[in-house]
Amino acid sequence: MNKNGSNEKTSWQDKRVVVTGGAGFLGSFVVEQLQRTTWCSEVFAPRSHEYDLREKEAVIQLYEDTRPHIVIHLAGVVGGIGINRANPATFFYDNLMMGVQTLHYAYHYNVEKFVAIGTICSYPKFTPVPFKEDDLWAGYPEETNAPYGLAKKMLLVQAQAYRQQYGYNAIYLLPVNLYGPGDNFDLETSHVIPALIRKFSEAQEQGASDDPPQVVIWGDGSPTREFLYVEDCAEAIILAAERYNKPEPVNIGAGFEISIKELAHQIAALTGFQGEIVWDTGKPGGQPRRSLDTGRAEREFGFQAKTPFKEGLLKTIEWYQAHRHQPVSPAPQNQLQVS
Repeated sequence: MNKNGSNEKTSWQDKRVVVTGGAGFLGSFVVEQLQRTTWCSEVFAPRSHEYDLREKEAVIQLYEDTRPHIVIHLAGVVGGIGINRANPATFFYDNLMMGVQTLHYAYHYNVEKFVAIGTICSYPKFTPVPFKEDDLWAGYPEETNAPYGLAKKMLLVQAQAYRQQYGYNAIYLLPVNLYGPGDNFDLETSHVIPALIRKFSEAQEQGASDDPPQVVIWGDGSPTREFLYVEDCAEAIILAAERYNKPEPVNIGAGFEISIKELAHQIAALTGFQGEIVWDTGKPGGQPRRSLDTGRAEREFGFQAKTPFKEGLLKTIEWYQAHRHQPVSPAPQNQLQVS
């Protein structure tokens, strides 16, 4: 009997799997689910200090050392609006080089399947909502994260080109914004949910009774986002790796939309924050709207998000509050924290 309680063998039977970025936020959940639910013989989660995936020699060495059957490429240099604006060249070069070389040498080393993880930041700034995969090339991405989004979108171009010329089985997935326990809460590099959880928690803790606490948030709160609980995303990636073998990109999301203003008020209430929320309209708010059409993922490999948003927020807040006094360090390079 296999780990899913069935007597049937699965496509993972005795496979060696490399998960780049496997020690990061999303990667750690992918690795854990692979180990718990499949018959993989080995799961490798290479660290950036061992294999710098921007360097050809390191990528070659990784494949020499691991000889994988499947590669799930999660590694990336990521962050919120501020760090994207400050480091556009770094975000473009590092993500482009990691993706191009990891996929190229997977083909050369006869890796059976390559699962490339893109980003919703690749979509055009004014994509009609809900975002459909066919709209990916309908315009230029939102400016604050365009270099990152375009670098990751080149993985789609490369995957399709290698399939067309070589018959290589590479697929491309587009996760929406992720959140959950173990997220990156460093305010210099974090995304909106962990940043708001930390800001509201710290403001509530530090505020005096005669001086109500205040939290400042970039923008006017009108942009909308869709969020997917990290465990659900890990499940989607594993399902796609097992069942999907086509060139078309696939959205991975939860199928709902919420404004940043409403999100802020929800997190404020769940953290017990009772102070003032101030909107800094002189700062950018990012892409106006984000919400995915998730029909292709359901049709092609049966994925539907399971975790209700409030439940996921509560689990994330509980995790942060249990770990908040531990040292916070920036996300390790080459480890994807959130898409």
